[in-house]
Order: sequence, then structure tokens, then C-alpha cells
Amino acid sequence: MTLHPDLDPQLAGLLGLMAGAGHPPMWQQSPEQARQGFRVLTVDLRDPASVPAVDVVEEITVPGGDSERPARVYRPRAGADTLPTVAFFHGGGFVIGDLDTHDLTCRTIATLSDAVVVSVDYRLAPEHPFPAGVDDALAAARWVSDSLADLGGDDRMAVAGDSAGGNLSAVVAQAFRDEDRPLAGQLLVYPVTDMGGSYPSHTDNAEGYFLDQRTMEWFGAQYVGTAGDLSDPRLSPLNGRLDGLAPAVVVTAEFDPLRDDGNAYARALADAGVPVENRTFPGLIHGFVDMGRHSAAAQAAVEETCALFRAVLHG
Repeated sequence: MTLHPDLDPQLAGLLGLMAGAGHPPMWQQSPEQARQGFRVLTVDLRDPASVPAVDVVEEITVPGGDSERPARVYRPRAGADTLPTVAFFHGGGFVIGDLDTHDLTCRTIATLSDAVVVSVDYRLAPEHPFPAGVDDALAAARWVSDSLADLGGDDRMAVAGDSAGGNLSAVVAQAFRDEDRPLAGQLLVYPVTDMGGSYPSHTDNAEGYFLDQRTMEWFGAQYVGTAGDLSDPRLSPLNGRLDGLAPAVVVTAEFDPLRDDGNAYARALADAGVPVENRTFPGLIHGFVDMGRHSAAAQAAVEETCALFRAVLHG
């Protein structure tokens, strides 16, 4: 297919290389094959020199919905006891992704937003369908909220995530509002917010831009199946009550099927009186937060995103 001429040229080259590799699309793979392929792309092919250095990385466990879950703490610098703490939930359609695939993203948020980051390895579908991921995210986030001093930060907490992780972050933010647990902010990077919705970007960007519509449908089938109520706010936080939520940074990409989904949530937050910084980065695609080494435009967008989040966290 022909890609849009406004697509960032460096990302167009990357997409061409990926298409030329001849691998079957994700929706034609098993979950295990998809996980391995994503890991090769995000971990095995990563240049260690591109990974930001942090002061301390610590492997821990946190409570989950039914048992302890692995997690990883990133402290960006000495004196981190004066910093906010961010509970981070990785993307991957609720099916793929782990602590390692999002190591670069967490290090980047920690260093550029100046925060302690706690990355949570929640259970994945189809082995653990909805609401397992939500239950794990909520249990882990509550533990982070209760353990801020032990984690090395001060009394400020925020949530962050990309794609499926943005969905989980939005769900946690709504739950924390209802539980009177304070949040300093939420960072939602091309989040899934309306799993039952239909938006122009689903059609406009349906093929060729890394995440495609058929893969999104495949993710949904693994996570929810055919019996799930897509209007449930734990699946579609756009359907939840939005007033009184923490200040938000919501960023999307021009050539992403989820562009309109994320922007709709940003507008709804603003309409509910929530302070929102919303950016749609031109020329970029889903997954750009891990593509700075391939694209100067993606790297600039990552830096702007983290600067916006830093302003929310640090005023």
C-alpha cells in the first residue's frame, strides 16, 4: 500500500524495512509468537548505548490481583527521595510486552520527567483475560500509593502508560479518585479509551503504520473475547465519570489508528474540568516512544511529552 506523504521519512524507512522482512502480521500469529517478535524488535535489536543511564534499577515484586507480580523500580539520580513516583503500565494490546520491552521508555520517563518509576508486569491475555490486567494494575498502584516513602520518593504519585498501559492508567486514575487516593498526574500515550467506539482514524490508518486495525481487533479478541461488555469503564474509561481526575498529559500520533480514540478522551477530560495537555504529533505512528533512535521527529516528540509530564509533576 502507499503510505501518506506526510509520514516522517525516517519512520517510512523503518516501516519499509519491517515490511521487507516478510514476517506474518501479528494477527496471524500465536500470542507467544507475537510476544517473541515484539521482544526482538524492542530488546534484541536495541543499541545499549541508546538506553538512558539511571542511578538505581531494582527488581521487586508487588501485589497483583491474585498473586505477587514482578516489577522494576527506576531511580533517576541520587537524592530521589525528593521526587514523585510514577506507576507505569506497559503497552502491547494486553497480550504482548513486559518489563524489558519497555525498559527504554521507563528510563526515559525517569530521567526526562525527573521521577521514580515503578514498572509493573501485569498478567497478559489470553491466558489471563479481562479483568486480570485491571486487577493487577489496581493492586500494584494501591501498593505504590501506600509505599511511596519506601520506594524512595516523596508523597507525590502519578500513573503513566502507553496504548494498553494508557488504558490501565486511566482506569487506575478513575479508581483512585473514587477511593480518595491523591494523584499528581497521569500520562496517557496513545491510549485505548473506547474499545467499542468507531473513529475515522481506525479507517484512515487501518493498514501500513505499524499498528493496524486487524491487529487491534486481534488484541481485543484475546483480552475481552466475544462476551465482554465494551461499555464497561474498566475496558473503556471514556465511559467512566471524568470529573475530579488528576491533571493529564495525553499524546497521540497522526498516523495511528488510536489517534482519535486518545484525542476524544483528552477532550472529554477537558470538558469535565480536568487540566489537560493534549498533543497530536504530526508524521508519527503508534509506538513512537520507542522509536527515537530511528527518527529525530519521534525523539523530539518523546522529549516534549516528558517535558509536559515533568511540568505536571513538578509544577
